[in-house]
Amino acid sequence: MSEDARRVQRPARNPYLFRPISFRTVESRNRIMMSPMCQYSAQDGMPNDWHFGHIAARAAGGVGILCIEATHVSDIGRITPHCLGIWNDEQRDALARIASHVASLGAVPMIQLAHAGRKASVSQPWKGTKPIPVGDGGWEAIGPSPLPQTPQSPPPRAMSQADIDRVVEEFRDAARRSREAGFRIVEVHAAHGYLIHSFLSPLSNHRTDSHGGSLENRARLLNQVIDAVRSEWPAELPLFVRISATDWVEGGLDLPAAIALSRMLAQRGDVDLIDCSTGGVDHRQAIRPYPGYQVPFAEAIRREVGIATGAVGLISAPEQAEEILAGGRADLVILGRVLLYDPHWALHAANRLRADHVVWPVQYERSNIF
Repeated sequence: MSEDARRVQRPARNPYLFRPISFRTVESRNRIMMSPMCQYSAQDGMPNDWHFGHIAARAAGGVGILCIEATHVSDIGRITPHCLGIWNDEQRDALARIASHVASLGAVPMIQLAHAGRKASVSQPWKGTKPIPVGDGGWEAIGPSPLPQTPQSPPPRAMSQADIDRVVEEFRDAARRSREAGFRIVEVHAAHGYLIHSFLSPLSNHRTDSHGGSLENRARLLNQVIDAVRSEWPAELPLFVRISATDWVEGGLDLPAAIALSRMLAQRGDVDLIDCSTGGVDHRQAIRPYPGYQVPFAEAIRREVGIATGAVGLISAPEQAEEILAGGRADLVILGRVLLYDPHWALHAANRLRADHVVWPVQYERSNIF
């Protein structure tokens, strides 16, 4: 039997994973998003050939929404001295080259805007994530309260109102530069113990002013940042927010609080998706990870709030990703480690799920024989 005959007899499959999805005016070719994963390889916040090749490989590999790593809105907002930034025009122009190439490969270029807060000024992970003293090239970290991230960390400087106002403006400027660079989706990083999450969590926010106390007050900085970002981010383009849906520590954020926060964000009308991660704010967190262990948070927020969600957490098998989407548990699967392991995971998943309509790059077509 000829190959053409076999194709006629085998009906095309249309798995959920490879169905297009739209947010405002932006359409993704599938429901796979690459998680923003720091590479800790920049100099003075500038992307280089490593970042270009790393991102391009995943775009060519079939990912739908390609989010570059956490990109910091100020120099003191970096996690390490080697993290990406978008606080000046030179950085913007270098990132524009990456965004343009991602789009040329059929993926949606996305950027995550971040500020490390009290988790700033540490060494790269392969050097131990150790605090870097000011005298050794580090800088003073800031946070909502003078509470250290770990027993080994120096306490951050409690932010004044002027500090808060400055950070909000830095996010505004970063959003403008992201638009100018050609990104089509922007995400505000409000998870993993970084600055905005540290305001949200009662474990790290002991303030008694308008930014502390109730969840509404603790969410004030996040809302101010979204207002600032939206002032520069066009209404026709989507905005995502990454949250930690639980702190995994008694007395911290939990799923009911995450649902309440997500409801606040949904009621704004200008947030398009909640990227549902967990943890990162307290060294006492007790996490027992297993494949898909964070998916129930995305499922619950989607069900209770009625807003689109992205599911994360050791999602690696195509069948697992398909079940999450087909079961209505999330709107996107957000993949991290598996895309580091296999840049062409999306193309391989298309074969595994028999998504016959997925187009391979013509340069790779001769490898598609399995």
